[in-house]
Amino acid sequence: MITQVTKGIKVSVQTSFEGTFFKNYKMHYAFGYTITIENQSKDVVQLTARHWDIFDSLKEKETVDGEGVIGKKPVIQPGKSHTYSSGCLLASPIGAMRGFYHMVNFSSGEEFEVEIPTFKFAAPFAMN
Repeated sequence: MITQVTKGIKVSVQTSFEGTFFKNYKMHYAFGYTITIENQSKDVVQLTARHWDIFDSLKEKETVDGEGVIGKKPVIQPGKSHTYSSGCLLASPIGAMRGFYHMVNFSSGEEFEVEIPTFKFAAPFAMN
């Protein structure tokens, strides 16, 4: 598990290899990830947006921006956490993701970014 803390917000990531499949005459490698966002600060915060940089060893870097996570903009109370799972399709068995969450502190109105640590994807058969 990979973890990082930014401004009292702890982000932990666990990855998994889900398998391979053919789509449009190409092999694809499916990876899953589960992220837990824990509010270790004294203030209520809300996750409003996300930014991802996706690295695939066979393709150019892909950037994805969007609102919330999996259709939600969770409000996280002090001492509480929000966990969600998602996935990524790569053209190769090796890759990585990193990014940040855009957050709002309800007490101060401050908007800030919380770093998502770089986490790697590797199909078991690709590791040596």
